[in-house]
Amino acid sequence: MTKSALTVIGAKPLPEDTHSCWSCGSMRAAHFCESCGKVQPPVPVDYFSFFGLPSKLNVDVPALEKSFYELSRRLHPDLNARAGSQEQEWSLEQSSLLNDAYRTLRDPIKRTEYLLHLEGVVLEEQSKSATEQARATGVMKKQIVPADLLEEVFELNMQLEELRMNKKMGEDDPALIAEIGKQKLSLEAKHEALLQELRTYWKSWDDLVDRGHAATEERVQTTKKMVDVLNRRNYIRNLVRDVNAALEE
Repeated sequence: MTKSALTVIGAKPLPEDTHSCWSCGSMRAAHFCESCGKVQPPVPVDYFSFFGLPSKLNVDVPALEKSFYELSRRLHPDLNARAGSQEQEWSLEQSSLLNDAYRTLRDPIKRTEYLLHLEGVVLEEQSKSATEQARATGVMKKQIVPADLLEEVFELNMQLEELRMNKKMGEDDPALIAEIGKQKLSLEAKHEALLQELRTYWKSWDDLVDRGHAATEERVQTTKKMVDVLNRRNYIRNLVRDVNAALEE
């Protein structure tokens, strides 16, 4: 990117019926007026569009960060404290959208999950909150063990159960703890390998965007591959979390 990302964002035109500044009538930018500097009403857009970016998964994070701080200075509610109540409200809404968009797009996994959400994909619920809710309500949490981990997970669960029983009885088994530690390292290596696999699908997706999403079947297949990797990665992440919890009890 050869020029400020803010310049690209600020100059991005809006649809014909919304491109005039509410205050001075000049051609407005996406978030504020280039002529009078007034904050503009928020326009319903996705997080990529908010930053003037295409829906791609490889993002120039330093440029995104620069854009974020430059926009923060222009949209921050404190800078519009003396403005009318309507403009203050727009400033709060724009700042909130800015923060949400930045937090999502700067994180590669959140960015991928968000793009899949835009594509109408619902990922398996593997979060810690889902686990806690399942325990509180008695409702079984949706959780599918990846096929390539079935045997390993079965063995690990047996070891964790044995570890918990030993702790209840006040017994110590260094060999068991060492074996669980090895399993944990193996899972962490798989977790990292899946991130590298996911990166290959980011490139495939971005290539499709450059082609205008013309290859519908390729788009569907790439989406499915990303979903599979994310579900496996989330499962392993939570399994490692469970192992850490068992070791620390």
